[in-house]
Amino acid sequence: MTDQSLSKAQARRIALRAQGFLPQRRSLKRVDKRHLDGVLEQVSLLQIDSVNVLDRAHYLTLFARLGAYDKATVDRHLHGVSKSGAQKGYFEYWGHEASLLPVSLYPALAWRMERARQHQGVWGKLSRYAKENPDVIASVLEEIGVRGPLCVSDLERRGSRSGSWWGWNDSKIALEFLFWCGHIVAAGRQNFTRYYDLPERVLPAAILGQPALDTHEAHRQLMAMAARSHGIGSEKCLRDYFRLSTEDARQALDSLLEEGVVEPVEVEGWQGPLYRHKDAGLPARATCQALLAPFDSLVWYRDRVEALFDFRYRIEIYVPKEKRQYGYYVLPFLMGDRLVARLDLKANRQEAILEVFAAHGEKGIDKGKVADALATELALMAGWMGLEAIRVGADGDLSGSLGEAVSRL
Repeated sequence: MTDQSLSKAQARRIALRAQGFLPQRRSLKRVDKRHLDGVLEQVSLLQIDSVNVLDRAHYLTLFARLGAYDKATVDRHLHGVSKSGAQKGYFEYWGHEASLLPVSLYPALAWRMERARQHQGVWGKLSRYAKENPDVIASVLEEIGVRGPLCVSDLERRGSRSGSWWGWNDSKIALEFLFWCGHIVAAGRQNFTRYYDLPERVLPAAILGQPALDTHEAHRQLMAMAARSHGIGSEKCLRDYFRLSTEDARQALDSLLEEGVVEPVEVEGWQGPLYRHKDAGLPARATCQALLAPFDSLVWYRDRVEALFDFRYRIEIYVPKEKRQYGYYVLPFLMGDRLVARLDLKANRQEAILEVFAAHGEKGIDKGKVADALATELALMAGWMGLEAIRVGADGDLSGSLGEAVSRL
């Protein structure tokens, strides 16, 4: 037995607070740099994904916590392309998949860059191309050094490839390998196109001047950040946050237990061992209301979502249409401290309509109450995205109630 025993509802509130949902910030009149930094301080990193059927994943992750903010603020603060690293507060790298991270984490991820240089932890075909074409890798790096910041279309090599490379050309493959190795970094984005440059021209000198952390200390710091951003979780939850190996993560977790950074905890109905961060707070209640992108950090680790929220969630983007259960781009709906529904959404920009292709509710919910809350949330999202109307399809057991609620807006 441990010194702490919690109900699953208490564990959910701890997790929601750690993930930036409590207290709610969505009534802010204006979101500025301080609010963005506040969210990043809590979640530690934002996953970036190219799927744009609704909106980019990191925009949606911020919307779930901040409400209707000006995306131009995010673009300036997180994506601005500049040759001067003096004000660069964030960088892109492999955190939990492709991610935006605070520059303070750069020394803690240098081990991953070094392993990539040794062709470890890199996609196999990417590594093989780099081994077989060192001249292309060297020439792309030289061109970035002379002309950067550059995007892939600025480079001269055009040899397209098919199959698993999604049509990537030689320049794109070389850029991705150099990026993984840390020889180049993302200087910023324009219209979601990534621009690359040398680290010394992008990142603050104070960050680049810090020695790389040894592997154990780096994993200790990353696991500590994962524990703080989760609030509570299993070892698998924590190591999945930065996609760490089992052996490295377990050694780091042992150190955190010895230091008292995390402590054992039991949660009713959630199989352990489980750990709670020493600073994790327990709110008295949860008044959350948010649609969660498939790449939101609250729902990254699907086994955790099922254990903590009793909600089985799988992304079906890569599932053939006829085999999908809930839809293509499905967002869980967080209401209070529960995931109560899921919606298949699309931004129909041509008609300026937020499409709800399907709406499914969980068992035992009050459909009228959930539908009313969802209608309010969809109206907020549509306005934020510059869409003029909401159209609810007939698929799903919640669609009828939702359609009626939307019609009353």
